[in-house]
Amino acid sequence: MDWLHKFLFAAFLVAGASTTGARGDAMVTGTVFCDQCKDGQISLFDYPLYGIKVTMACPGSDGQYTTWGEETTNWLGNYAMRVGGTPNLNACYTQVSSNGQGSNACGAAAGPAKQLRLMFNMFNTGMYSVDPLLAQPAQPMSFCQSSSTPAPVIPVSPPPTPLLPPVPRFPPTPFFEASACPHQMWLMPEYQCYWKVVSPDMKVAVTFGLIAGRRYGADMTLRQGMLGRGDPYRTLLREGTTALLNSYNSIQFPYHPIGVIEAMNLALMGSTRHVLHTALNFTRANSGSGNAATCRFTTCK
Repeated sequence: MDWLHKFLFAAFLVAGASTTGARGDAMVTGTVFCDQCKDGQISLFDYPLYGIKVTMACPGSDGQYTTWGEETTNWLGNYAMRVGGTPNLNACYTQVSSNGQGSNACGAAAGPAKQLRLMFNMFNTGMYSVDPLLAQPAQPMSFCQSSSTPAPVIPVSPPPTPLLPPVPRFPPTPFFEASACPHQMWLMPEYQCYWKVVSPDMKVAVTFGLIAGRRYGADMTLRQGMLGRGDPYRTLLREGTTALLNSYNSIQFPYHPIGVIEAMNLALMGSTRHVLHTALNFTRANSGSGNAATCRFTTCK
């Protein structure tokens, strides 16, 4: 889970950079994932959840836990709670409380509560992180492996095995196939149905966070960002957005969605050379370099 820790640390840097003055505040950040297989851990099948309500509870002087805050996750599954003053939140917990305003079916059950951890205290502001919270569907998804233990078999003499016809091959599942498409393909109207998690009109600042919002402005959309060229930062946004779309479309894409966002933010906080290097890595991944992937788009119906 190194990529998740790096992503949380980048989120802390964003929150710390936006803190002004000597006002004492505590910031709590975390992520909620959909545990599709209900195995209690994050795997490649799981994804960040939007619209899930998270509640933070802390003990009082009598030892009874009371609610101190509630927040809803954004499109990337992240939540952030700000608490005034400089309280000690090490004994507090966060837990998924409800499905909020999201349109997903993964909030039927909530995973265990997670305790807050103090990451650092800087500029009179305490930064706390929480291990990923889990929300689960009512039943595991059909593609999950069964963990049931088969009953013991009594050894008997088997009857002659009849010859069976060959088992037909199942049709390919697009999400599990290696696919990488350049930005020109993503902008074509006949392939708009592949924009599943994010939309062309979604703001860059909402998708990539505050650091990207400060660089590209609060009003730039993903579609506008994919039209940029001739400038290292516009090239980074174009290829980074394309890489994010490819990561949502194929599980075999070299980057995980959170890995794309992490690389974008680290590049924007670095030098122009770092920006160009990251944009080049995104371009190679979007062209299928490394895993010999091709674009598997078919015309939307």
